[in-house]
Amino acid sequence: TEIFRKQVAQDAMNGITKKCLSEIYRIGQATAYRYFVQQLKLKSKEYQCEVPRILGIDEHFFTKKKGYATTFCDLRKHQIYDVVLGRSEKSLESYLNALKGKDKVFMVCIDLSNPYRSMIRKHFPNAKIVTDRFHVIRLINSAFKSLWKEIDPIGSKNRGLHSLVMRHPEKLRPEQAINLNRYLEKHSGFKVIYDFKQELTKLLLLKRKNQRECIKFIPIFLNMIESLKKSHFAALVTLGETFDSWQEEIVRMWRFTKNNGITEGFHNKMEMLSRRAYGFRNFENYRLWVKILCR
Repeated sequence: TEIFRKQVAQDAMNGITKKCLSEIYRIGQATAYRYFVQQLKLKSKEYQCEVPRILGIDEHFFTKKKGYATTFCDLRKHQIYDVVLGRSEKSLESYLNALKGKDKVFMVCIDLSNPYRSMIRKHFPNAKIVTDRFHVIRLINSAFKSLWKEIDPIGSKNRGLHSLVMRHPEKLRPEQAINLNRYLEKHSGFKVIYDFKQELTKLLLLKRKNQRECIKFIPIFLNMIESLKKSHFAALVTLGETFDSWQEEIVRMWRFTKNNGITEGFHNKMEMLSRRAYGFRNFENYRLWVKILCR
């Protein structure tokens, strides 16, 4: 009966294996799995709707054979909207062409991915693109660490010193601040770069700023980009060029507080679902499972 099938499917969603379901309900493992997939398809139809107004787009690994998939997350409702196989514009073209309500999308949050930015500009013409703050700060830290290795290869390998240098100054205890200052006094050239990095990070961590405040901060950010591009260090020049090409999307972080931390959290859950299933070979079954359980 329908009630029996729903019960089997619900137990499967709760993590009971096909083998256990087969023994409990005295049905074949293939039958248990079929009931499960049928219920997933029925539930997925209930959740079909237009594209969210505030959208997070990010990639995640699916399998070695099929590669990466793209996650579309509703950042306002904190739930997965859809998962599509592929991450290039070509592989997502047919899916994006069929989406309803694309013109109503107000904001899209992404990492610093040029293919995704190009795709959004083409398929979501009215959407404001905002970079994910975590990826922007990570890019700064990566360039800073690379430069530190050039200036002081020995000091950069010291785990205790690494912790002090990479931490925000306001989070250091008094004795830690003293130890850090001693190191910076011995390496005056590195201190200049350290102070610049802290200034840039502090600027890009600003949130909930109105239009007037943003206008005030934009010249400061542009001057910092020019300083990076004029640097004698390749890592800083590359960082400056990246920020220059993404300056509009980056400064929007000051206005919009939504970020892809929500999407990354769902990626962890999706990985757990995949492990529990001992991996997925059929992408459509994986997609259905994610759409139902990541809500």
